[in-house]
Amino acid sequence: MIGDGMGVTQISAGMYSNGNKLNLEKFPVIGLHKSYSSDNLVTDSAAGATAFSAGIKTYNGAIGVDTDTMPVVTILELAEAAGLPTGLVANCSITHATPASFVSHNRYRKNYEEIAADFLKTDVDLLIGGGAKYFERRDSDDRNLSTELRSKNYVVESFVNTDMKDVRPGTDKNYFYLTADTEPLPFSQGRDYLVPAAKMAPQFLQKRDINNKGFFLMIEGSQIDWGGHANKSDYIISEVIEFDDAIGEVLDFAKKDGETLVIVTADHETGGYAIQYGSKMDSINGAFTSDYHTADLIPVFAYGPGSEHFAGIYENTAIFDKMKELFGL
Repeated sequence: MIGDGMGVTQISAGMYSNGNKLNLEKFPVIGLHKSYSSDNLVTDSAAGATAFSAGIKTYNGAIGVDTDTMPVVTILELAEAAGLPTGLVANCSITHATPASFVSHNRYRKNYEEIAADFLKTDVDLLIGGGAKYFERRDSDDRNLSTELRSKNYVVESFVNTDMKDVRPGTDKNYFYLTADTEPLPFSQGRDYLVPAAKMAPQFLQKRDINNKGFFLMIEGSQIDWGGHANKSDYIISEVIEFDDAIGEVLDFAKKDGETLVIVTADHETGGYAIQYGSKMDSINGAFTSDYHTADLIPVFAYGPGSEHFAGIYENTAIFDKMKELFGL
């Protein structure tokens, strides 16, 4: 079972018919990555995501920094420097470990207000996630980062006055949609924005790609992990189904576009989750060995041009290396 879901990349410039199959079944290439961090066989999301974003093994808790806490350049920053549109979408706070590791550089993953301030140092075209508090009602200072972003060519909207179904961002400005004050609700409690966001995001970035260089987009199904920590099968299953539907939207885009590489993987596994004897397709009897992460090998699913590079077994840092090579960065 995948702990956190992530990853969409376009190297130039949704869903097949769903039927009874999961969208993950439609990927022609499957590999496995080794998720351990520099200081532990069991990684956390910060070190795991930094491996993807920057191609290095670092310590648990590190956000876009190496083992000496020095900043490392991320794939998103390389894409920006090359003039490619970029985006981050998550159903957690946008300052949480995985999305943060692509745009921020911080010694510790829970320094949320410091991480939020790093968003002012970049130029990500599209941001969708929770964490409004860390931008607008900060404890460490009286800055309103949403106001500051608006002065930097961003349209900033939030769940308070705009529903995700009504989001229609123009392509003349960067766009930031805040989905919750801190962390969004679970899907089972009414959160429903990941699938429409996954449909909108690649279309938005493609329209921003005026030079036809392609774009980089990271989408995270964040709360699959939280279900593992809680040792709740129903939580995991509902989050995986939503994430699979989001994957379907992206595959639909990729199939029509023909130039989009889609990568789906995870920072780590959570809970040591196992499907027990007596389970059926519509009735899962799950069991756990842990309420934390494990060191299991993690599946990597790939579709589109360059997908063949993601077969085999390799370090998690190789995902960065492969993306960088395919982008030509």
